Amino acid sequence: MVAAKVSVEALRIVEPLASFPEARLRELADLCCIESVPRGVDPFHLRSIAGQSVYLVQGELALAYGPGRSEVIVGGSAEARYPLGKRRLFTSAKAVTDMQLIRIDDDLLDVMLTWDQVAMQDQVGGTQPEEVAARGADWGVMSGLFGINNLRFGPFSQLPPAHIDELLRRFERIEAKAGEVIIREGAEGDCYYLLESGRCQVERIIGGVSMTLAELKSGDTFGEEALVAEAKRNATVTMKTDGSLLRLSKQDFNALLRQPLLHGINMEQARQKVSEGAQWIDVRYPSEYLYDRLPGARNIPLSEIRNAFGALDMDEEYIVYCQSGRRSSAAAFLLAQRGYHVFLLEGGLWSGDRLA
Repeated sequence: MVAAKVSVEALRIVEPLASFPEARLRELADLCCIESVPRGVDPFHLRSIAGQSVYLVQGELALAYGPGRSEVIVGGSAEARYPLGKRRLFTSAKAVTDMQLIRIDDDLLDVMLTWDQVAMQDQVGGTQPEEVAARGADWGVMSGLFGINNLRFGPFSQLPPAHIDELLRRFERIEAKAGEVIIREGAEGDCYYLLESGRCQVERIIGGVSMTLAELKSGDTFGEEALVAEAKRNATVTMKTDGSLLRLSKQDFNALLRQPLLHGINMEQARQKVSEGAQWIDVRYPSEYLYDRLPGARNIPLSEIRNAFGALDMDEEYIVYCQSGRRSSAAAFLLAQRGYHVFLLEGGLWSGDRLA
């Protein structure tokens, strides 16, 4: 079987992809491939159809549904517009001619459909046209921030579907000029920001000197640490270029993002998870960690937690803790919005019932 890149045209003629805007189809095309299958082969013998939406785009495929029940699907026909095996489960398959298939991950497709349908409702039915025009955000085709990868692994990957509509309604889109300070170190945390376009610079005063910590690009988020930990801003974020941001108030952030993403557990529950393979992450300073760390804990200070993105295993479970739960709640949120399986030790080490 030989794989080749899929075209937007091939995706546009199948359901439910036909309803997607051009920008979405281009994104999806980069994540799919054409699978060529020779005559006489069962295309699902070595590679199952489970968890996938599979479309026949060319050739003929015989499907058997049980004793005396079978049919031949022809690429390009009305039947071929729909994913194989979704309406009726088949027991066996065989290529009648040389043929071509497209496979799409079901979870990926479901994420896209959920967000795009809610966005369409928000613009067409749920929100008045003048409100959409004033806000200026086209959620269905917005690049970067609401791209496929961010919806699967980024800030919104763990968001309950029930919150999506309200989240889209409550974001405020703002334009910013190069040199404009968006948040200032030491100020009260009042909003959560998502960078739609442009670049930002993150700086912090260390020993009386302003030090550059990071540069943010389209799709990055900031401002959440002060909101989750209920602390002052720990850095200044300044626009390096002209750009646009999406802003969410503290109240809406807490209701729609913070609460759904933070999963708190007590020490007894945490002990059970550790016995099953979960790993402790201590987000305090190294001096605190060395003094009274939990057995087997890994030290990743809150100030360095973003550097752990990509280094931690997405398939593992983590339990984050600090002294009181304040710093660890910020760390847990940062990890959760990146798609990690993370739990917060409620009350931190001050909650009592320490592990021996």
